[in-house]
Amino acid sequence: MDYLVQLRKAWFHQDGNTLANLMSIRRGAHLHTSADMLLTKVMGILPSPFDDLAFHHLKTLASLKENDLTVTYGYQSSSVQILVKILQLQKDENWMLPVMNMMCLELRLLATKAAKINRNLKQDELLEKCAECLMSCFRVCAADNRSSEDDTKRWGMLSLVNQMLKVYFKINKLHLCKPLIRAIDSSIYKDHFSLSQQVTYKFFIGRKSMFDSDYKAADEHLTYAFQHCHKKSKKNKRLILMYLVPVKMLLGYMPQQGVLKKYDLLQFWDLVEAIKKGNIHRLEQVMDEQEAFLINAGIYLIVEKLKLIAYRNLFKKVYLVFKTHQIDMQSLHCALQMYGKNDIDMDEVECLVANLIFDGKIKGYISHQHKKLVISKQNPFPKLSSLV
Repeated sequence: MDYLVQLRKAWFHQDGNTLANLMSIRRGAHLHTSADMLLTKVMGILPSPFDDLAFHHLKTLASLKENDLTVTYGYQSSSVQILVKILQLQKDENWMLPVMNMMCLELRLLATKAAKINRNLKQDELLEKCAECLMSCFRVCAADNRSSEDDTKRWGMLSLVNQMLKVYFKINKLHLCKPLIRAIDSSIYKDHFSLSQQVTYKFFIGRKSMFDSDYKAADEHLTYAFQHCHKKSKKNKRLILMYLVPVKMLLGYMPQQGVLKKYDLLQFWDLVEAIKKGNIHRLEQVMDEQEAFLINAGIYLIVEKLKLIAYRNLFKKVYLVFKTHQIDMQSLHCALQMYGKNDIDMDEVECLVANLIFDGKIKGYISHQHKKLVISKQNPFPKLSSLV
């Protein structure tokens, strides 16, 4: 009964933060043993429409003892749908936003856990339904066009977008991120959301930019996320660096060993050394050794693109040895063989050089008649950072 009294008091005082704490599944899990008893008293103690929301919340808590997360998720989803109706009714208020943020976070966590343990579900089905439920809340917030900054529900947009981005990355549907990103980038509040929310947002759009091969944008967003992430959040900083490091490497900036060691990312150091030396064979060896790490992080294909930089560095070494602007293609072939690339023929060498020229990593052209690489007399191997 005391619990219901606390809910009633928080509702009448419009205390969203206290109400969010009281209605958190994680913080209220100890109540599930008495949730069935409380269910019979909700309607007589709590006012409408809050009584309906509290009723479904208690159903969610009561379902915990059944140890079926799919059922628990279903009740939590119903609770969020009722919350949407309450938010729509509260046209001139936004004090329920903390409750919305907490309930949507726990909805996503439940969907993720339930999808992981329930093999009877279709792949990603529960997470897709979760994203639809989150989108319902987002539409209510985005549609609030009142001029009052204090009371607008648009302050809840970024929190919801971050939750949906996490879902879309989980189910590999990144194309669904575009309208969400447009909505935030066009918002007048985009620079005024809480710093923690901005860091999360920058992290995800930085990753999306990386997958879209927009490395300059990826560098900008991920760098912001890393620099503004709380200094004590070493785990989060490491996660950001896991994507920022290969992006920086693609732009020509090689990380220092001390930084990699500090954040337990020395997996990248052997890659760095192989790329600097232009040792393609060693680079491929390291990629094989670190395959599980790179695949689990989702950066294997990004690291694969670093091979071109290694080829560029090797061919630059050949240029520095011969000190000529007309380099025999055979010399490049021999350099590759010296580094263990014995399975490559002259046609493949020409193809590699052509790709490097096309990408702007080498300034020159191939003279097929003389079988030479003719490079510019001025800055034949531009800095990689200048190519972006």
